[in-house]
Amino acid sequence: MHAALQRNMFLVKEHVGVFKAANNYDVVDPQSGQVVLLCREEGLGFFTRLLRFTDYKRMTPFDIRIQSPDGATLVRVTRGVSFFVSHVKVMDEHDRVVGGFKQKFFSIGGRFAVLDAQDQPVCTLQGNWTGWDFKFVSGGTVLAQVTKKWAGLGKELFTSADNYMLTIAESIRPDDPRRLLLLAAVMSIDMVLKE
Repeated sequence: MHAALQRNMFLVKEHVGVFKAANNYDVVDPQSGQVVLLCREEGLGFFTRLLRFTDYKRMTPFDIRIQSPDGATLVRVTRGVSFFVSHVKVMDEHDRVVGGFKQKFFSIGGRFAVLDAQDQPVCTLQGNWTGWDFKFVSGGTVLAQVTKKWAGLGKELFTSADNYMLTIAESIRPDDPRRLLLLAAVMSIDMVLKE
């Protein structure tokens, strides 16, 4: 597993944009401020771009690549067209499915089942009533937490940029494949629930 994925804290900063169709993020080490990963949504089709500016934005497909600063793809997060609930796939650097997320049909605040490569539950991603705080829970144990970090009132009101802090529990080993799912979940929260 790439060294950048072995950290326990990631600050995910969405790129600022007033009229933007693609979603792009920088993943920063919160202690040093150094960019450790790049998340890019490239190759959007014409109709997808068009629908991103309508009420159908949440239904559009996405394909986000999480890359090292040198451009090597480490994780890929994809979803096809979604009508009621989302089913997101997560792949490793070799395009092998390592798991995914399945949205719960009637959930308040946002709730996903986090699945392994065989579609077996690994944990549940649960959001609170306000939707700005999410926890990965397995058997009553919190594996990781995602919280929204405000970027400033003016930035929040006039752009679509959000910042998220992912904190992974110390009990998750640096080589644990669940790390790929935890990082990919931040993109899913933003693309599926927050857009």
